[in-house]
Amino acid sequence: MRAARADVDLSAVAHNVEVLRAAVAPALLCAVVKADGYGHGAIAVSEAAVAAGADWLAVALVEEGAVLRKAGIQAPILLLSQPRLSDLGAVVRWDLRVCLHSATAAGLLAEAARAQGKVARVHLKVDTGMNRVGVAPAQALAVAREIERHPELELEGVFTHCAVADEPDNPFTDVQLDRFEVVLDELADAGISPALRHAANSATAIVHPRGRYDLVRAGISVYGIPPAPGLAAELGLRPALTLRAEVSMVKRVPAGEGISYGHRHRTSTDTTVATVPIGYADGVPRRLGLCGGEVLIGGRRRPILGVVTMDQLMVDCGDDHVEPGDEVVLIGRQGDEEVSAEEWAERLDTIAYEIVCGIGPRVPRVYRGRPGQAV
Repeated sequence: MRAARADVDLSAVAHNVEVLRAAVAPALLCAVVKADGYGHGAIAVSEAAVAAGADWLAVALVEEGAVLRKAGIQAPILLLSQPRLSDLGAVVRWDLRVCLHSATAAGLLAEAARAQGKVARVHLKVDTGMNRVGVAPAQALAVAREIERHPELELEGVFTHCAVADEPDNPFTDVQLDRFEVVLDELADAGISPALRHAANSATAIVHPRGRYDLVRAGISVYGIPPAPGLAAELGLRPALTLRAEVSMVKRVPAGEGISYGHRHRTSTDTTVATVPIGYADGVPRRLGLCGGEVLIGGRRRPILGVVTMDQLMVDCGDDHVEPGDEVVLIGRQGDEEVSAEEWAERLDTIAYEIVCGIGPRVPRVYRGRPGQAV
């Protein structure tokens, strides 16, 4: 019904998974589908990724894992952060591989697994310098031993997360990997050798092959967006999402008129202004037009005028002929021109992750291409 939608090309997702899987082999590939598949739709992306060869999936929340299980997805699903202690029963019920970093959580998870007659598989998170979540390296062995002493728990993996891997010249990634390997050696000396060691997000996997270990957690790259400008160009990733709308109204506006709230823009000449029914409630940032944001209409770049409103934005079409119903591409390609999520991010002084994750739920997702079909 809406005159705005996000088209998601599942063939592009499949292509990206195949490219990444080949690049990181023999490591396994885990497609990260948290935040509703980075705004692309977690269920559809998960199905496409698994069909294309992704070995694992990863989410941030227990609820996100439950959604995938309810959809019939059977692939291993890793929970990337330790959940609330009260949610450990649900972790077992939905057969999620759980991130743990405390002895207390290990004991309670064992109780939950025992109550359900199951074995819970655990990945020990080590904080090597992100300073977000995880056990300190000096305490990792003690927590691992606590996990190992419970027959209801299997220490399947140990992992860390790199803070600056998208900065290729920053030496801190090697510092983190060194710290991680000290922990791995201490575990091995104690007779503890989890099957899966992992540290690589998209940037680490691409820039620091050393960090691939047994499993790579690929997030933004699965969606065809590089983890930082200039990274992964050689891989030939394909953006999976196009954000489209259509012109809802066209009017001729005299010179000197103010446009949108606050009249932050005034026309310098007589011009044709097209209204587009999509706004900041849909994930188009209110200030995008104030920092040079453009859309595509008729295969040409057109500047957004003034502030984006909640449900609509206005576009300067000059003296060109534009009609209601004409296609507007906000992110994606039209003719020979393209506006990317990275371009939005650069204008807004943020990252492309935030752009695609911010596309709101009232924008319908329309899927094309079959899961696993890379063309």
